[in-house]
Amino acid sequence: MTYIPYLSTIVTFAFVIAVYTRYRRRGGVHLLLWAVGLLFYGIGTLSEVALGLTYNIFVLKIWYLTGAMLTAAWLGQGTVHLLIRKGSAARVTTWVLGAVSVLALFLVLSAPSLSGNYEIARPASEQYKDFLTRGGLTVFLTILLNIYGTLTLVGGAIYSAFLFWRKKILANRMFGNVLIAAGALSPAMGGSMLKAGLGDMLYLSEFVGAILMYIGFVMATSGRSESPD
Repeated sequence: MTYIPYLSTIVTFAFVIAVYTRYRRRGGVHLLLWAVGLLFYGIGTLSEVALGLTYNIFVLKIWYLTGAMLTAAWLGQGTVHLLIRKGSAARVTTWVLGAVSVLALFLVLSAPSLSGNYEIARPASEQYKDFLTRGGLTVFLTILLNIYGTLTLVGGAIYSAFLFWRKKILANRMFGNVLIAAGALSPAMGGSMLKAGLGDMLYLSEFVGAILMYIGFVMATSGRSESPD
């Protein structure tokens, strides 16, 4: 399945363009932050493409930083800005996330690398621990950022879908948010498959996740307002 990262990269960067174009036309910090999160997603899958051709420790670090640490948190931060319109909570948490991201960048790029024989035929997700030194703080931030991203992105999408369902309005947004939540959870399922020894399934889960979130975004922003019944 080495071709899957190519497809994921194409879909994700098309998604970035679509979200950023909507931001330029309509404004909204949430759209800008979603575009940033998707850009990280795309850089992560592009790094997988590069690592499938040749080994480079810098690319491996960028893959870990964007894919494993930053993507979910920045996508989730966009949802925070969408749902929290009053007060300073959204703005403050964005600044905190920015500071944590800078720290993560420093930790990952400055981490010593380990020597070994990288196998380009195997997914990076199966080998990165053999080449990338991760300190306790890096591991902690990885877990923290992913928990925060999952709770805000998936939880926010489910909450929005529930509101539209309860009010019996904007069915397209309800179903769109359901797809966004499913797409956000897809890479997490791929991570579980990775632990079970099915490394290639992570690539597939990333592709499926990008497709589902893209379709969900298109549905949620289509402008229709029919009832979900």
